[in-house]
Amino acid sequence: QVQLVESGGGLVQAGGSLRLSCAASGRTFSNYGMGWFRQAPGKEREFVAAINWSGGITRYVDSVKGRFTISRDNAKNTVYLQMNSLKPEDTAVYYCAADGRRFGTAVADLYNYWGQGTQVTVSS
Repeated sequence: QVQLVESGGGLVQAGGSLRLSCAASGRTFSNYGMGWFRQAPGKEREFVAAINWSGGITRYVDSVKGRFTISRDNAKNTVYLQMNSLKPEDTAVYYCAADGRRFGTAVADLYNYWGQGTQVTVSS
């Protein structure tokens, strides 16, 4: 089992920044690729960003490229999502997830473990 706890969400004005953190426990963190997903009210869950086990490969949904950065610190068992130039359409609950295949993928169904989510609200 892997337990994931997100933090860092909140209310920010458009153009502002937030950094989300996801702390993992229970298994060797470096055995997992990690991803961030989000879900806005009335919408389906959406892939945001992913990172492989070493941090050497990252991927993003087009709508956040150039604004968001995913990173990880395996010594701290933590994955981060730095979000800059935030827009109202970024408002959602953000979830981190762990992929036991170590890749970090855009496909939600391939993730084994999920956190409880953290709310991000961007005001216009």
